[in-house]
Amino acid sequence: MCGIVGAVAERDIGAILIAGLHALEYRGYDSAGLAVLEQGQLQRRRAKGKVRDLEQLLAEQPVAARIGIAHTRWATHGVPSTHNAHPHVSADRVSVVHNGIIENHAELRAELQAAGYVFTSETDTEVIAHLVESLLKQGQDLRAAVVTATQRLHGAYAIAVLSSDEPGRLIGARRGSPLVVGIGIGEHFLGSDVQALLRVTNRFVYLQEGDIVEIRRDGYAVFDASGIAVEREERVTDLSADAVERGEYRHYMLKEIHEQPEAVARTLEGRISGERILPNVFGVDAEPLLAKVKQLHIVACGTSYHAGMVAKYWIEALAGLPCSVEVASEYRYRTTVVPEGTLFVAISQSGETADTLAALRSGRETSRYLGALAVCNMPESSLVRESDLVLMTRAGPEIGVASTKAFTTQLAALALLTLELGRLNGMAEQKYARLVNQLASLPRLVAEALKLEPQVHALAERFVDKQHALFLGRGASYPIAIEGALKLKEISYIHAEAYPAGELKHGPLALVDEHMPVIAVAPNNQLLEKLKSNLEEVRARGGELFVIADNEVEVPLAPERGAVLKLESGGNLIGPAVFNIPLQLLAYHVAVLKGTDVDQPRNLAKSVTVE
Repeated sequence: MCGIVGAVAERDIGAILIAGLHALEYRGYDSAGLAVLEQGQLQRRRAKGKVRDLEQLLAEQPVAARIGIAHTRWATHGVPSTHNAHPHVSADRVSVVHNGIIENHAELRAELQAAGYVFTSETDTEVIAHLVESLLKQGQDLRAAVVTATQRLHGAYAIAVLSSDEPGRLIGARRGSPLVVGIGIGEHFLGSDVQALLRVTNRFVYLQEGDIVEIRRDGYAVFDASGIAVEREERVTDLSADAVERGEYRHYMLKEIHEQPEAVARTLEGRISGERILPNVFGVDAEPLLAKVKQLHIVACGTSYHAGMVAKYWIEALAGLPCSVEVASEYRYRTTVVPEGTLFVAISQSGETADTLAALRSGRETSRYLGALAVCNMPESSLVRESDLVLMTRAGPEIGVASTKAFTTQLAALALLTLELGRLNGMAEQKYARLVNQLASLPRLVAEALKLEPQVHALAERFVDKQHALFLGRGASYPIAIEGALKLKEISYIHAEAYPAGELKHGPLALVDEHMPVIAVAPNNQLLEKLKSNLEEVRARGGELFVIADNEVEVPLAPERGAVLKLESGGNLIGPAVFNIPLQLLAYHVAVLKGTDVDQPRNLAKSVTVE
């Protein structure tokens, strides 16, 4: 999960490295560090904590250099500490930063210790630094040493390597973790993603699996895993540095919550015309493949998994196709039965989620899927490149660790898929047109739901002293309840769980008392009366009840026993996305009142690029 950045320039690169780390801090914030060559000597600064702690150290112990690497860490091997912080150094000659996990690090560590190398950290990364240094000792140049070293590494990595022997170049390599090259004039850069480098360039090369790159001030060269020179396409991004700034908002999460109407509109833009979904939304010649689909397997992690759970309800109800949804980390390690005509659907904000990528690759290698469709926010990601069909969500950069606009745009994208599959499988024209119109109204209804924020803020004050919370939903609202519970626990650290409301009597009702707030999602659908009965069960046990309800739903509730928030949900198709908005706001405002670090909650990172 960590973030890495590197730079070779004709100017001092200290500010570039620090700005890159700030942009990458969503990937991990247990420690931060940098290594530079200052007058030919390797200089290193590391600090436990966030990038601001590293900045403070640099104010006390400044460095000035034109080549260097930097890192912000999410701890995997070794506790968060200064001695475990990257970069790691070998013999004051080689320095390495790393994102990923080296699975055979123990074997390599034993071999290197036997050769006389002394380890100063508990990390798996330090073996890379010593391994490269040992190869330099044998007479290899830096690039050759990295090529040879990476051939011995098992696992996932993106690395940047600096050596005092060759002060004019950096070497990068990737396998299983993302790495991009930033192209400037008289300067070149490395980064975990483009967001790290938007302040200095909009031209990038997205390295492919196994690639190794050498960057210098005057150019760069890319090689495959065996060291043979290859060409990779240069691309210009339309993202701007402003897109990753907080602007007037207190937190990125709040900014991203309020960006959802525009983000959903972008997701739908150019894909709906009148009362129909336009052709080739999922790629050129996608329709013949989708017409063959008889079943879907949706695979994802975290919030993306919850989006897939909603889609299952939609696809089976509206397209009449069997659909299963699975957590990617579980899918990989069990035997999967794949009936003929099954489409593999992978959902990921980053497109670099390790378990989701591995599930895609495993599925394609071992099973007879009709094809693979990626629902993703990052156009140059590994997931997008390795899928047959792609539907980009166009959410824009999401910096807050707790996913908000990425989730809502995933729901919009999956609704497009549902309606297209429904059309291909005989959905009545009138019904199809009505649902397309309903989907087109989603940006407006999300904007309307955001107007509930003052009411939600007032409601949040009643949660500050709570230790637990129970979320309830039925049908497609059940995954929204799960997502609401996840948001609350992620950023406020209140223990929260979600249940189908009909399961109350089968155990969870035992937890309900005056100390346990219960949050229910109440759309106006065929399950409403049953849901009301479930809510009565809560009230009868003295529970404090908070209901997010459709405008047309009546839930008589005394103010001292809870609260009811009303909104226009827009119908069964888009209702889940609309109901999700107040739950996001609730989690946010509870966290703010509790004083937690909203954008960077403890122990978590945004992009999970390790298993």
